[in-house]
Amino acid sequence: MSNSPLPKLSPRQRASHKGDFGRVLIVGGSKGMAGAVALAGISSLRMGAGLVRLAIPEPIANLVASFEPSYMTVSLPTDDGVRGSIRAYHELVKEIEWADVVAIGPGLGQSKDLAQLVRWLFDRTEKPAIFDADALNMLSPLDLSARPAGPRILTPHPGELRRLAGKPLASRDEQIKAAQSIAAKLGVIVLVKGEGTAITDGQTTALNTTGNPGMATGGSGDALTGIIAALVGQKLSPLEAAILGAHLHGLAGDLAAAELGEISLIASDLPRFLPRAIQQYQRDTASPV
Repeated sequence: MSNSPLPKLSPRQRASHKGDFGRVLIVGGSKGMAGAVALAGISSLRMGAGLVRLAIPEPIANLVASFEPSYMTVSLPTDDGVRGSIRAYHELVKEIEWADVVAIGPGLGQSKDLAQLVRWLFDRTEKPAIFDADALNMLSPLDLSARPAGPRILTPHPGELRRLAGKPLASRDEQIKAAQSIAAKLGVIVLVKGEGTAITDGQTTALNTTGNPGMATGGSGDALTGIIAALVGQKLSPLEAAILGAHLHGLAGDLAAAELGEISLIASDLPRFLPRAIQQYQRDTASPV
């Protein structure tokens, strides 16, 4: 396991503009799950993304837009009034052309139509893409015979990893070995959530040491997805973005728990405490004068 120093973000130049810090597209949301995609979008903004768009089903567009005025929303057609449809394909192609990085999964829901979209996005788009939650379930079990067209980060919890691998994974050691195998065969990054989150590209494996049990609450993974997407948009490699994203996500949770307690911690606290986590990380990694 690697204990390398944390990746560093480049200092921001005074003449910078929003296009310098990444255009993030997050595809997700469904009726009853509007908060998940909003959490991902807010977390991406708090992590420094220059521009964030949420591609969401039209019936929840106004609700999602109401959570945060700083991101943009794109309405996608539905067939059932609940979740996205294959008819969203042409709109998504345009949005992916705009984006520097794509994340798919928070609050997405599952259907045959969505499974086609997820599979197409995983196989065909050349843009870096993060797959989480329902997007992972619709990829399961993974086809390990063909590599995707672009960089991929998969962020499963142990149950999702078991479905991706298509076999039981009884211990943490088995989970990490399965993640390493998937990463090596497909050329992707796999981040396995849980105590001591493991991040691997099949050769290097890092274990995250931040985080606490208070983060075992709905929406925490959506925040992580947004954080990692923002870091990819800021030119970190997929492996670096996953390692640093897990660290900062856990550190934000630790800072929130120190003030609020583990029992009272909720997922929306994570983007709220993320600025403090970033500041602490910057202090800890600052070069000596």
